[in-house]
Amino acid sequence: QVQLVESGGGLVQPGGSLRLSCAASGSIFRTYVMGWYRQAPGKQRDLVAAITLSGNTNYVDSVKGRFTISRDDAKNTVYLQMNSLKAEDTAVYYCHTFAKSGDSPSRHYWGQGTQVTVSS
Repeated sequence: QVQLVESGGGLVQPGGSLRLSCAASGSIFRTYVMGWYRQAPGKQRDLVAAITLSGNTNYVDSVKGRFTISRDDAKNTVYLQMNSLKAEDTAVYYCHTFAKSGDSPSRHYWGQGTQVTVSS
């Protein structure tokens, strides 16, 4: 099994910055894709950014140029640097990975979520 633990959420003013971290632990063989999703009240959970094992990244259009995803495979950790935050970025942010644990088939894993609130 793989456990994902997020940190770094909180309250920030518009234009401010936050850095989210997500550490994967457990019987990890390999984390292939790691990424961040977000879910605002009354809306579906959507992809924000993802990064592959080879370092290829993908961002939703609304965060391009403001958010940066990175990963440290030695620490099994993925980061999301969020700059120039807007009120519409307010949501619960979920860490995600598609990973292989032990002899089990690769599967999706989710963190418990961390709240990001952008408000003055």
